[in-house]
Amino acid sequence: MAPETAKTSRAAELYERAKHVLPGGVSRNTVLRQPHPDYADFGRGCHITDIDGVTRTDFSNNMCSLIHGHACPQVVRAVTEQFQRGSAFMMATEAEVRFAEYLCARTPSFEKLRFTNSGTEAILVCLKASRAFTGRPMIAKLEGAYHGGYDYAEASQAPEPHTWGDSHRPNAVPLVHGTPKKALEDVVILPFNDIELALARLDEHKDDIACVLLDLMPHRVGLNPADPEFVSAIREWTTRNGALMVLDEVITYRSEYSGLQSRYGLTPDLTALGKMIGGGFPVGAVAGRADVMELMNPRGDRYLFPNSGTFSANPISTTAGVVSMELFSEPGVARLNSLADRARSGIEAAIERTGATACVTGTGSMFRVHMKAERPRNFREAYLGPEENAKLLALLDHLYHAGFLMINTCTGALSTAMTEADIDSLIEAMESGLAKIA
Repeated sequence: MAPETAKTSRAAELYERAKHVLPGGVSRNTVLRQPHPDYADFGRGCHITDIDGVTRTDFSNNMCSLIHGHACPQVVRAVTEQFQRGSAFMMATEAEVRFAEYLCARTPSFEKLRFTNSGTEAILVCLKASRAFTGRPMIAKLEGAYHGGYDYAEASQAPEPHTWGDSHRPNAVPLVHGTPKKALEDVVILPFNDIELALARLDEHKDDIACVLLDLMPHRVGLNPADPEFVSAIREWTTRNGALMVLDEVITYRSEYSGLQSRYGLTPDLTALGKMIGGGFPVGAVAGRADVMELMNPRGDRYLFPNSGTFSANPISTTAGVVSMELFSEPGVARLNSLADRARSGIEAAIERTGATACVTGTGSMFRVHMKAERPRNFREAYLGPEENAKLLALLDHLYHAGFLMINTCTGALSTAMTEADIDSLIEAMESGLAKIA
């Protein structure tokens, strides 16, 4: 458990150095805190110790990417052995083949697979493959959904009330200043869980849409699972109109043994993977229909999509990945999801006891706490006003100083290294934080 006020002297000194060489002093904005980020020294299991000696329980797990926590012994052992043989080659490796075979056997919709270096790259490949396969330029995606840093995928990732437009016809809002207007014109923004409005938007562009990009439980939209009827309607629309369904399971693949798609009985055309399948190392993958994937085969009859990457399928990531995923067995998935059920129900009880205006969403091994009385059903309902945002930041700070590291939306992603005691400690800290806010 961290002390109420963590030591920050070494971190403060390091941040001063970092500001001279890194924009904002960091390489990714998610690690920023006031007045400065803390710096990890080492991690073991579900705990991180920073360079000032403070240990916290890690409910972030590097933004959902560490399914077994830190320094998993089996992964460390396998990667150490591979490092001694080499970390990257201008040759294929058996590890690549073995991992692809394993993933394709694990999820029925994965007929063929290609590795990339990140979830962002996986999404990029999915969208380009969809365009190449259909010969169409446009994509459709959910308002507020995060799919990495590709221009088209990041449209309306973070719209504001003054930019998002009418709920019946959401605007395609750029995230980065200077995003080409043409890129935004080729993106159709759909409201989440609203069948009538979503289908109406799709029908307006049915001859031009290459794919619908869908996350079954989009984190930034509220971490609520999609309504099965909504998913079925989108799948039927894509099939009827010759478009592909692209599923983003970069985060949600951890939810079930074969990915969250298995809970819906869904067979997407392409699936993007990343994060937890890498065993703690950078990774991405695209898996799906063989005829679509064959567009990337330079020896095939329909080679339309040249695709490569210097570190794609490197033997470190693929070795760590296959070991990590084999450890995440069906019993392991069930146990982790049960721990998350305990967390969600415990936090809900704490909200009731404290009278705080809050609610909990999520499924599988993830949960998110909102400063709202009712669970938001779409991005606009999940959007935080100034007062709600201030309360959320206060709760996050309380948890941090109580010894718990959360994702900065007050989201938790569990690891198999956790126990019921870790969950109960978080619930206790959550209740005391909620009491302060209430």
